[in-house]
Amino acid sequence: MKEIIRAANSGFCFGVGRAVDEAFTILRPEGKTYTMGPLIHNRDVTGKLTDQGIREITPEFIPMLNPEDTVIIRTHGISMTLYDELKARGVEIIDLTCPYVINIQKKVKEYHGKGYKIIILGDLNHPEVVGINGYCENSAYITKDGTIDIPLKGKICVVSQTTEKQSNWLTLIGNVAKTAKEFVAFNTICKATEDRQKSAEELSKEVDAMIVIGGKSSSNTTKLYEICKRNCANTFHIENAKELDAIREKIKDAVKIGITAGASTPEWIIKEAMENL
Repeated sequence: MKEIIRAANSGFCFGVGRAVDEAFTILRPEGKTYTMGPLIHNRDVTGKLTDQGIREITPEFIPMLNPEDTVIIRTHGISMTLYDELKARGVEIIDLTCPYVINIQKKVKEYHGKGYKIIILGDLNHPEVVGINGYCENSAYITKDGTIDIPLKGKICVVSQTTEKQSNWLTLIGNVAKTAKEFVAFNTICKATEDRQKSAEELSKEVDAMIVIGGKSSSNTTKLYEICKRNCANTFHIENAKELDAIREKIKDAVKIGITAGASTPEWIIKEAMENL
């Protein structure tokens, strides 16, 4: 008899759940509704928004917006410059930036204004990091794994992308402490990320196969996959139940199968995958 075990913490986090719920209630009789980039990193969800008539746009599209249009700010947030451009167009702005990301933006803006050099732990090209960097005039030093290859002079302020791994944060703080004379550090990895990573770590040590559900471009889901893969070689990353067919043969002998899902994976996708299994 096979046993399917779901991680204690998995699926939508507060910020994503709030944004998705609100986005699906936005219907404007006049003008068009857009999201600045994908609302979240989950193609099933963004596909449903497209079906509802909410289109994704890039910054290059801003000059073509009309005052009667509505623009939704994605959960990852955007830079101050982009925000100002939207306001200048006179559009309705619905800001669904995750509150935890807003907190980072405020800290970066404050400490940059005080003359601190900003260091961000995260992915250089991730929209959350791009947006945060925009609150210190794009002057931050960004490190993906906590390593630092520049001399640290003056005052330093350290923050993290919300979906980073705690191990990378500890590496970064250790490296900053070696050379920086004065620094402040804000561990801005959100609690939901910590909880999901801890649950995935524990479960992946107990099972014969581990399935991680979430968007392939989702940072937090990718981190969950990396953590599980270290503990369970038979770990697979799928976006939805349809992708189970490709791995079914590889997990056929597994007696205990673990399931976890990223913070941008809705409950219906998780349940569909578990029922399919």
